[in-house]
Amino acid sequence: MRARGLVECADLRKHPEALTSGWWAVVADFEGSTTGWRFSETTSDVHDVTRTTGRSGPADGGTWVGPSPVSWRSSLDEKAYMAAVRRVRAAVREGEVYQANICRVLSAPLGSAAAEPDAAALAAVLTAGNPAPYAGTVHVPAGAAERPAWVVSASPELFLSVRDGRVVSGPIKGTATRAEDLGAKDRAENVMITDLVRNDLQRVCLPGTVEVLDLCAVEQHPGLVHLVSRVGGTLRDPLDAAGWAALLETTLPPASVSGAPKSSALRLIRELEPAPRGPYCGAVGWIDADNGRAELAVGIRTFWWTPPGGTGAGTLRFGTGAGITWGSDPQAEWRETELKAARLVALASAPPG
Repeated sequence: MRARGLVECADLRKHPEALTSGWWAVVADFEGSTTGWRFSETTSDVHDVTRTTGRSGPADGGTWVGPSPVSWRSSLDEKAYMAAVRRVRAAVREGEVYQANICRVLSAPLGSAAAEPDAAALAAVLTAGNPAPYAGTVHVPAGAAERPAWVVSASPELFLSVRDGRVVSGPIKGTATRAEDLGAKDRAENVMITDLVRNDLQRVCLPGTVEVLDLCAVEQHPGLVHLVSRVGGTLRDPLDAAGWAALLETTLPPASVSGAPKSSALRLIRELEPAPRGPYCGAVGWIDADNGRAELAVGIRTFWWTPPGGTGAGTLRFGTGAGITWGSDPQAEWRETELKAARLVALASAPPG
């Protein structure tokens, strides 16, 4: 799905009534902000209906010029990340949580005050080098709307798909380079998060309709394999503005990138992570309020750019994390965050051509 012709921008958390009509590109931050941009023109490609491109200018990108490969910095270094893993394991031992997703944010200088970098160009690089089933781009330049956006995602994970009154979510938990490397810890983690997604959907679906459609299926992605489950249900309320608001409020932030129980995991995340996640681990996609449809990806494998506060370069960011359980090894979890970031960061840092 591609969109042009920006009509309006709205804070959908504060003004859910905006979802009465129209096609909206949506970016939800992990910390709670959910912004929508309504566009007047949309086109569907039957071969690529999951791609979301919200732009106020031309859809075709130019040449991507990325940051230096050595310029990336992490919000948590290896020592600090491993300490966070040990803190989560202690919380599991004390019964505070069963699992918590701990992330770090990578950042590198990019661009200048003179111009925004080309989001469509980065999207083209990722599509060629790391195709993903729920990839999407939302680029609303500064000055085009009250809330600009610059998000490029190569997400492999479905957050919410809404069709004909049914909602489906596809949580991912368990990552390795080969299927035979997925172990008992990965499957236990996936089952816990699948149960949390089921509990979330039960709050907005008709009793007895929520079911696990697929459990711990192995999916192949570029350079990685994942364990993926599917949970679906029939929505209880009509998809008017109130219905959309209830669905988003109940399910955000996504279960697979928070933890279980969700409220306790979120407290741990706030304690242990020094940098906000922003659209990483939030949601990126679209809502068609006219037809009661939506496709939202979990904002993983996601880049976002912020302009400079004064002089100098803006900042390109990318998040990476891992689900921590009692069975986690701190060193192995650090390596998993490196594994998830390596391919995408290398693509974004490659010289043009």
